[in-house]
Amino acid sequence: MKYINIPRDLPSVHKLLKDENVEGLVKNYGVLLVTRSAQKILERTRRLLLEGEPTSFEAVIKILKDEIGRTVQSSLEPVINLTGTVLHTNLGRATLPETAIKAITEIARGACNLEFDLDTGKRGDRFKHCETLLCQLTGAKSVLVVNNNAAAVLLTLNTLANRKEVPVSRGELIEIGGAFRMPEIMAKAGCKLIEIGTTNRTHSEDFEMAINSKTALLMKVHTSNFEVKGFTKSVSTEELSKIAQSHNLPLVTDLGSGSLIDLQKFQLPYEMTVTDALKVGADLVTFSGDKLLGGPQAGIIAGRKDLIEKIKKNPLARAMRPDKITLAALHAVLKLYSNPASLKQELPTLRWLTRDLVEIETMANSLVDIMQERCPGFTTTVVPVLSQIGSGSLPIDRLQSFALRIASDKQKKSNMGVNKLAKAFRNLPTPVIGRVAENALLFDLRCLIDQQNFEKNLESLKIS
Repeated sequence: MKYINIPRDLPSVHKLLKDENVEGLVKNYGVLLVTRSAQKILERTRRLLLEGEPTSFEAVIKILKDEIGRTVQSSLEPVINLTGTVLHTNLGRATLPETAIKAITEIARGACNLEFDLDTGKRGDRFKHCETLLCQLTGAKSVLVVNNNAAAVLLTLNTLANRKEVPVSRGELIEIGGAFRMPEIMAKAGCKLIEIGTTNRTHSEDFEMAINSKTALLMKVHTSNFEVKGFTKSVSTEELSKIAQSHNLPLVTDLGSGSLIDLQKFQLPYEMTVTDALKVGADLVTFSGDKLLGGPQAGIIAGRKDLIEKIKKNPLARAMRPDKITLAALHAVLKLYSNPASLKQELPTLRWLTRDLVEIETMANSLVDIMQERCPGFTTTVVPVLSQIGSGSLPIDRLQSFALRIASDKQKKSNMGVNKLAKAFRNLPTPVIGRVAENALLFDLRCLIDQQNFEKNLESLKIS
């Protein structure tokens, strides 16, 4: 072993790259990446030597290999979502159906007619690819797909209300995950927010009093991840539509999640659909593609053709346009909605939201002994829990479910606390994400489909 005690004994980058153990790294990862990693490692080692921490040539080689491994390893990896939140924003929201994954693969493999008209042989319009299906499914006259719903709201307001006023109820000035605040989005769009009413009560008269020659449009915002209860009053989309029409103003409704179907048909709580919003008078509806719709991240603007055409001409539309991957996945998901009879089986989001409670309990009972064996020093039990839809969809409503509850066994003293146990599960080959509550780790099994691979994954669990 070649010991290194002072900085002068460190090899040069050139010498390090010529070492037989490093030549293989250069062959696999390229000289540029290995050179930059070597420079970083040698500089770090030099500082440690100056602080009196000796090392060895072999140790430097190992650190270099580890550094390159961390650099090339993707930080984005699949996880198993057992949090009990079906549409978990931090875990990627909706899981795509197999048809969408196949569509992505086919389009990503080579060239496609993203902006090429096969009939005329001239430049085409990427925004047309999902338009027909979306119009049929929602009843809209025209649609525009952008890269997320925040972009849809921003683009709509910037086009129709730049340097003008937009009245919004104080009860709808929301902040959702990631510090997304409606007032800030409106400010960036260039329009002036006019707050009306109060947090819990807003009346039609409040809108009437706020309208003047500077008013660009009226807006209704889905409150997303909260709901005000008690002494409340809000102005419905239908009421707002009548006010807007009487003043010759467009009404924009931000639905957020944007369901395309009546969820009550699947024994789920009611959520206003895009079609409902348009039928009762909204001129434009903005909504997400990766929430209740169950597709890829996208924002959709649906409604009046003349307004959509104005929005398309906004230069910002180019900055917010979706790529071919998003359009391919979205179109594949929309096709599933054309056959509602099979939607529950084909769309993972709907399948998980409507999953049979007995099926979840049966799975939990079949896993409890396995989990108990893998977690010595802890007691595993099956407990009833309440799942949530997530991503601001139906924030108050909960779905009955079952979970594995793993709590510290006081009779068998464990060296590992619940938080450390949760980290051990996150360190599995496929990380398992649950939630810690009341000094126990809970794994809600609503979204667990492949039990066999889940059990195999647990074989790598290391509890110290």
